[in-house]
Amino acid sequence: MLDGPAVVAALKECGVTHVIWIPDSVLGAWEPALTGPDGLPLIRVCREGEAFAVAAGLILGGKKPVILIQCTGLFEAGDALRNAIHDLKLPVFFVVGLRGYYAYQQGARNDTCPVFTEPIMKAWQIAYVILGQQHTAADLAAAYRQAAAEQRAGAVLLAE
Repeated sequence: MLDGPAVVAALKECGVTHVIWIPDSVLGAWEPALTGPDGLPLIRVCREGEAFAVAAGLILGGKKPVILIQCTGLFEAGDALRNAIHDLKLPVFFVVGLRGYYAYQQGARNDTCPVFTEPIMKAWQIAYVILGQQHTAADLAAAYRQAAAEQRAGAVLLAE
């Protein structure tokens, strides 16, 4: 699984200037690295829709933010996501903690986050990749760089 220090280093290599987030169980473990001396400016928001609005403002101001949220927050953020990505055509990049992914794959959990996250990403026409336990921060950086090179929005679904 991706760890905080490796993620921070990868994001910095990509030129990311800010992290906007509402931490969850897995992403929350990255907080010490994000807030540490080698971290990135961390903007905490109250709602995930707010995260997309803040990211839009930063992008319009010439910055390169990344949003870190959980799948339930993705569901909440739909209208702000639509406005930032499709109406304003901003290259917002975000990481979504895909809660319960492995348990659901094994039939061991009834959490519906894994059921709805990918169809929602497809409905919103957002290019994404799923990164799992075997992936590294280099894979996250590669997804970010691909979206940046294509000047489009993109996402990583982080399997939990």
